[in-house]
Amino acid sequence: MINASKFQVLSFDCYGTLIDWERGIVEALMPVLSARHIGLSDEQVLELYAELEAEAEQGSYVKYREVLRRVVQQLGSKLGFVPYASELDCIADSLKSWIPFPDTVEALETLKRRFRLAIISNIDDDLFAFSAQHLKVEFDWVITAEQVKAYKPSSDPFEYAIDRVGLSTERMLHIAQSIYHDIVPAKAVGLSTVWVNRRKGKSGSGAIPPAQGQPDLEVTDLKALVTILG
Repeated sequence: MINASKFQVLSFDCYGTLIDWERGIVEALMPVLSARHIGLSDEQVLELYAELEAEAEQGSYVKYREVLRRVVQQLGSKLGFVPYASELDCIADSLKSWIPFPDTVEALETLKRRFRLAIISNIDDDLFAFSAQHLKVEFDWVITAEQVKAYKPSSDPFEYAIDRVGLSTERMLHIAQSIYHDIVPAKAVGLSTVWVNRRKGKSGSGAIPPAQGQPDLEVTDLKALVTILG
């Protein structure tokens, strides 16, 4: 169990933690696959996405919109088709309509009364602006991959966030759904972590690569987190 009284800042991953990105990814890619009569399950699509996104984020930094274009291109290569130019931005263009989980907004509003809030996300600034409208809460800090020029699971976004916030790591708590992207690197730089296990009871690891890590706390949703943090 964590000691909530010592924290002043809560930092959140966004996509997968606050925003239902798996639903968004599937809804963006299924029309592309259906047009070629490719019958993959939702879970198969998500597992392919996890593999291809991780590959696209390696090497020299490119903006997230380009990462998503590369995902679509490589999806076509793996499945034997060439995406139309109009399809390359299908994931990025759909992101503006990705919605929060049902518990997200109320939890953020409640937590905002007691803590300062931050976002640490593998995203472009302009793409996050769409999601910010859905999240409704004003964050004290928004740290994106575009600002840092690096993608989680690199520790760079977390080190950048710690520097921006200007507090010791003991005063910050990072909350995320991805062991791979967030829990492992956040712990490595000294942050306490909460794993929001949104896939509890589901098979596979969904849209994130499988990974092993030890969070300080596990919850199944943000409503449970609010209860624990008081």
